[in-house]
This record gives sequence, structure tokens and C-alpha cells, in this order.
Amino acid sequence: MRMIFVNLPVKDVQASRKFFEALGFEINEQFCSEDSACVVFAENAYAMLLSHKHFANFIKGDIADTSKGKEVLTCLSCESRAEVEELKKKALAAGGSDWVAPQDYGFMYGDSFLDLDGHVWELMWMDQEAAARGDHMDVEINPAANS
Repeated sequence: MRMIFVNLPVKDVQASRKFFEALGFEINEQFCSEDSACVVFAENAYAMLLSHKHFANFIKGDIADTSKGKEVLTCLSCESRAEVEELKKKALAAGGSDWVAPQDYGFMYGDSFLDLDGHVWELMWMDQEAAARGDHMDVEINPAANS
């Protein structure tokens, strides 16, 4: 089984851990320490929240300054439009902030937020049957709508 671990630098591991717990995600204690927390999104999808000091051990160069630019857009699929909206609501209540306006393409609906460290988290629901029919082929994405 293939797994994915998204490694993210965070300023305060405990605060970031509480943020993701407030969204309803579990923490895998086996991979937690003073400098790290492992957020479980699914059986094979995780985020490793690493203190800046610990994260620096794995990279060359500087840690990205999320107030000046974005290093990654992490997207989590949701079971429904309602789940997209509920997770966004929980993120904002836990101290996250709004990023761009919701995007509704009919067959796909998404919204997003910034976590406590300015990392972008996208939430997306897709009607798989509509996508299989090719409904997504006629969708134009307007970057200006995200301004």
C-alpha cells in the first residue's frame, strides 16, 4: 500500500496539533514528540507537523515564508458539499483564516483555509459520476475570481 506524508513546518507543534484535532482528525501518537505531531487524514494519508528546528533537518535552504508566498496547496477530499462547509467552519473556529472564496463548478465544489502557520488547505467534493461523464472538460477556471 502506498502512503503519503505531507511534512509541514509549524511554529508551535502543540497549537497546530490542537487545531487539527478541532477539525476532527486523529493524531497518531506513535509518531509524535515534542518536535512533531502526526495528523491522520485517512488510512494512508498523513501530515507530519514539524517544529521549524526539526523540519530544518530535512531540507536544504530556508523554510518558506507563507506570509510572502505559498509552497504547496494541500487538498483533502470530502464526502459531500456539506462536509466541505463543515470542515471550513471548524477551521475558522479553531483559529484558521479564510483564503479564497468557495468555488462551485457544479460537478465539483471546493473551499479553502489557511492553518495557524499560513499553509493552504483546500477542501473538495466531486460528483464522481459527473466527472466520469466528462462534465469537467467544459469548466473554465477564472483566476481573477480568487483575487
